Amino acid sequence: MSAHCHTHDTPQAGEIVNLGRYRRILWIALLVNAAMFLMEIFAGWRAGSLSLLADAIDFAGDALNYGISLAVLASALAWRARAALLKAFSMMGFGLFILASAVWSVWRGDVPHAPTMGAIGALALIANVAVAWLLYAFREGDANMRSVWLCSRNDAIGNIAVMLAALGVFGTGSAWPDLLVASLMASLALHGGWLVLRQARHELSGGSDDHSHHGHAH
Repeated sequence: MSAHCHTHDTPQAGEIVNLGRYRRILWIALLVNAAMFLMEIFAGWRAGSLSLLADAIDFAGDALNYGISLAVLASALAWRARAALLKAFSMMGFGLFILASAVWSVWRGDVPHAPTMGAIGALALIANVAVAWLLYAFREGDANMRSVWLCSRNDAIGNIAVMLAALGVFGTGSAWPDLLVASLMASLALHGGWLVLRQARHELSGGSDDHSHHGHAH
């Protein structure tokens, strides 16, 4: 999940052999993640599934990561830290919202729509694998690959967790599997947001002046 991969490293423009193609693939990754974020937000509300809403946090965070990468290719690194602050507050805000919603759902006792959860979870898994394949095929072993595969692996775990929650809801007729997965993912978003916030404040205060220092917190 993106809470675990908040330091997506962007190579300097001079280090990239095919900058135009790299930029296009980043745009594709950004658009796919943004589209899946909107789809999961809508489906999560319609299905009453908090785990889908929580998984949408990952897509939003990843879309912002790719946006930061695109911005860094053409602008000062200080903007990366400012964008990271925005991401940190967004992640923490979403996390708090999901946890509060989980408490509210326990009180109301609504059961989410399991088939929608399973279908959207599967679609999200396909989207994450497709983006990872695009980036892997292009990078050919640069320093960024570890970060991308860590993100992809954790995102896939999140998608599978939503699908397992759907099975649990379907099998038990209870909202508890959905609430448990959502609460776990929201907690990871809060933790990840705090780590991003700490690092961004460090960078803005001049603690990391060189581009090569940005990958130190994997």
